[in-house]
Amino acid sequence: MTARLTIEYDGTAFSGWALQPGERTIQSELEKALATVLRSPVSLTVAGRTDAGVHAWAQVASHEGEAAPLGSLNALLPPDVSVLASESVEPGFNARHDCTSRAYCYQVLARPARPAMARDSILHWGYPVDFELLQQCAALLVGNRDFTAFTPTETYHVRFERDVYAAFWLRGASRGVVGEREGDTDVLQFWIEADTFMRHMNRTLVGTMLEVARGRLSLGDFASLLEGAPRPAAGPTAPAHGLYFAGAGYGGERLLPPLAGPLTEA
Repeated sequence: MTARLTIEYDGTAFSGWALQPGERTIQSELEKALATVLRSPVSLTVAGRTDAGVHAWAQVASHEGEAAPLGSLNALLPPDVSVLASESVEPGFNARHDCTSRAYCYQVLARPARPAMARDSILHWGYPVDFELLQQCAALLVGNRDFTAFTPTETYHVRFERDVYAAFWLRGASRGVVGEREGDTDVLQFWIEADTFMRHMNRTLVGTMLEVARGRLSLGDFASLLEGAPRPAAGPTAPAHGLYFAGAGYGGERLLPPLAGPLTEA
């Protein structure tokens, strides 16, 4: 038997997804609760390992064995983790290796005044933003691109090309932004779906695109970064707290439309 979990979590107080000795992680909390409910040790495989401070709306994980009852599982989990679904699937399903695409969203509050609410779920950007330039930057990402400039120089990655299926900015969306009004034009969201992602890739993309929108880099500068430029040529890495794992696709399914629009709801 194999089980699949769909998980939502606030990553603020976690040291990321993966097990780390002496650290509070999402994986450790889930495996502890699963072991209690199922009365045997459980090892989870996840679609996308998230760093410290990164959140998830629909993370996917799998484990061998029967599916744990949803109510019993959530009763044992801390308030910043919730299992949205726990179901039996085809034996051998692997949340990581069977995943054909991942989608992320990065949220930005672009206004002069800092937020009093949602400080741990959205990046405050107090500088001018040319939204049209943000959209043009995102359009350049679609296709097979070299993202060497958007991951740390010292890395375990050996392949730096990624297939990006969709990338766009939205203005006025409010999913996950507590305290912001629906349609608030100060709220900007960067959505991206690709086969896989490298460490800090999305956060560095956002940090660099915001530099273009601010006027510190040109659109041509940004385009040249996608041709294998070194990491120092790109902009800063945006903070973790604005990033969300939005979903995982299987069997070639696409979570995002090719140009614009919100994440497809189940």
